[in-house]
Order: sequence, then structure tokens, then C-alpha cells
Amino acid sequence: MFDNLSFKLEKAFQTLKGQGRITEVNVATTMKEIRRALIDADVNYKVAKELTDDIKEQALGKDVLTAVSPGQLLTKITNDELTTLMGGRIEEINVQGNPAVVLIAGLQGSGKTTFSGKLANQLHKQSRAVMLAACDIYRPAAIDQLKVLGEQIGVEVYAEPGNKNAVEIASNAIKHAKTNNKKIVIVDTAGRLAVDEEMMDEISRLKKALDPSETLFVVDSMTGQDAVNTAKAFNDRLDFDGVVLTKLDGDTRGGAAISIRRVVDKPIKFISHGEKMEAIDRFHPDRMANRILGMGDVVSLVEKAQQNFDEEEARRLNKKIRKNQFDFNDFLSQLEQIKKMGNIKDLMGMIPGMGKALKDIDVDDDSFKPIEAIIRSMTNEEREKPEILNGSRRKRIAVGSGTSVQQVNNLIKQFGDMKKFMKTMNKMGGGKRGLAALNPFGR
Repeated sequence: MFDNLSFKLEKAFQTLKGQGRITEVNVATTMKEIRRALIDADVNYKVAKELTDDIKEQALGKDVLTAVSPGQLLTKITNDELTTLMGGRIEEINVQGNPAVVLIAGLQGSGKTTFSGKLANQLHKQSRAVMLAACDIYRPAAIDQLKVLGEQIGVEVYAEPGNKNAVEIASNAIKHAKTNNKKIVIVDTAGRLAVDEEMMDEISRLKKALDPSETLFVVDSMTGQDAVNTAKAFNDRLDFDGVVLTKLDGDTRGGAAISIRRVVDKPIKFISHGEKMEAIDRFHPDRMANRILGMGDVVSLVEKAQQNFDEEEARRLNKKIRKNQFDFNDFLSQLEQIKKMGNIKDLMGMIPGMGKALKDIDVDDDSFKPIEAIIRSMTNEEREKPEILNGSRRKRIAVGSGTSVQQVNNLIKQFGDMKKFMKTMNKMGGGKRGLAALNPFGR
């Protein structure tokens, strides 16, 4: 999302390269470049100016330590100011009550229904008794979409398909939740293509009737400053508790994420990216600032790994690795674990320095498909004993997987190299839980 902005900010900081002190002259030049980069990223002009003025005030006159260059110092100041601008700290969602009601609002197409499913999935995985309420009575497929998501994540969906009274449906959903011991009700509401009085009236009536513990406004980050303006219009009428930024994996310049807190004065609580039910994260202003400045986000990457980490499976794999018995079945299992963590390019972008390297490279979840196809085209015996894969078997696997013999050979060779490395590490006492991903097609 922030690739272009990160590149332009890095270029701005380079204007201080080789200079021993931050002065009014050189900082003014840098601020001009930073302001231009922010505006190009669709950051509100007033916000961009206030941010650069704050950075300039912090930077002027600061002595540069021997071990720190002016560019490094200004990067640190910019990081701190960006973090403050986006809220400074993580904001909790309020799910207290009997039941707690989370009201989801936003325009049509912003991703409300998908986010509702993602939030329900996250709470369900935390062993919370959660239920979804389908209160979008206008979009024909909305109820069906929510039911599909509910079935996918194992969460009950309350709906009254024939009822055209959203307030009544939501009230009945809460009664049903109390009767069935559900502690959290997530209410998915209707959206419109634009802000209108009818829409505002309905969502206002819903909020008044339900008295939700949390009201979240879902906004499509790809709409840039329009997203910020819409959020302001909703907040003036609804006084919501927090913002959800969706579609952060799309072709967006990131301005909404930077501007929205300052303009609306409400915290960003969640960010959503992709269609997978796991593709939802709490919003950390400091981590987002790190990513904007090209520093990566290793903490979030580790957290994602931990969420998808199966301790029992890790012990089993560790045992097989120590005995040098790791096979293609195990490797396939590891690929599945990696895919559960989210979009591959987004994950790689969390590694410091990788964002710039991946700027013009197309990396997506399909990258693993040829590898999976090859492994799935093997017999169980071939997966367990790769050494029996002779020429005729490799040719059959290539045909079965829709790949070339060379691609099959590359995978088998790299798998063999990895096993040799594991064997060496075992001799040195370095058995590892984590396994490096292979991609023989990128060479």
C-alpha cells in the first residue's frame, strides 16, 4: 500500500546525506519533498502541512550525534510524528455487555459484510460466544453472503429474510442472543452508494434502539480523501467509536490511513486486507509508521506466525527433522501454514528493506500453486521417499501437474539441498521449528 510513499520519503531524507547538521535551509528542502510525497499519497493537504510543520519544529537546531546522521535523526522524528498523527497507541474494542452489541456502518461496497465475518471469526477463535445479525435489508445478496461467511467460520447468523424492518430484526437478534447465551452480537447494516438522509436515519435509529457498546465505521481505503470525507459525514451524525480501514492490499496510496484520525478525531481500530477470514489486524500506529518509512513490521509478522502456529505439529516436524525424515508431505503442510498467514507480498513487505525490493515485483498467493501441484501429483510413496523419483516418474509428475520436467527437477533438487542443510544443522545441535519456503520458479 505505501510502496510509492515510502520510496518518495526515502528520497526526501537523502537530501540530508553527507550533511553534519540539520539547518533551517536543508530541513526546509526536505520538508517540501515530504509534504509533496504526502499529498501525492492523497493525504489531506492541511494534515500534510501540519505534520511537516511539527517535524520541522522538532528537528530544527537538534545536534546530530556522531553515530547518527541528519537523515537518520529526521527519519526518527518523522516516525514519532507519524505515530502520534495516527493515534499514538492501539485502541481496544469494547465488547462488554449482556450481550455486547457491535454495530457496523459504512457505504455500500466498503467491505462491511466481509469485515463483520472477519471480526466474528477473530472473536470466535478467542473462544468468545459471538453471533452475527443480518440487518442489510436492501442488498439482495447481503443475507446470503453473511450466512455463507457464518457457515465458513462456524458462527451462527440470525436473519429474518422477509422482514424489512432493520431495527426490529436487530432487536430480535439480541433477544435470540440472550436466550442462546451469546455474549457478542455483530450487526451488519445496510449501506448506500453515497451518503443520503434515508441511510443516516436508519443507522441513527439502529444505534438509538440497540445502544451498542461499540459502533465501527468501515471505510474503503482505496477511495483516499473521499473515505476521510465520508467518515466525517458519518461521525457528525452517528458519533461512532472507531474506524475500520478495508482493502489495504489494493492499489491505494495510503492517504486515508494517515489523515483520518486527525480529521475525524476517532481512532482506527482495525485494518482489513484480502478476502480471507484471517486477513484482519488490530491497528498499531507505531507499526504502521514503521511500514510507511520502509522499516518493515517484524512484530506483526511474528504475531501472524504465532496465530497459525500448531505446537503439536511443530513437535512432530522437529522430531522428523532430527531423524532426517522430513518429506514432501511435511513440506506441503508447511506451505498450508504459510498461506494461512495472509497475502504473501504483504507478509514479505513486513520484513525490513523488503518493501522497496518488492516494489515492482508481482508476488501473490498463486506463487505456491505450481509447487503444490507438483507435490500433489506424486504418489504417497514418492512424497515419503523422494529418492525413488527417477526420470519416468518426474515426467509423469510434470504432465500431471501442468509444469515442466525442469520445474520438477528444480523442486526436487532444492528440497534435497534443504534436507542436507537440516542434517548439517542437526549435527551442530540446531534443530529448528521454522522452515524456509522454497520457490524454484522464481529463478
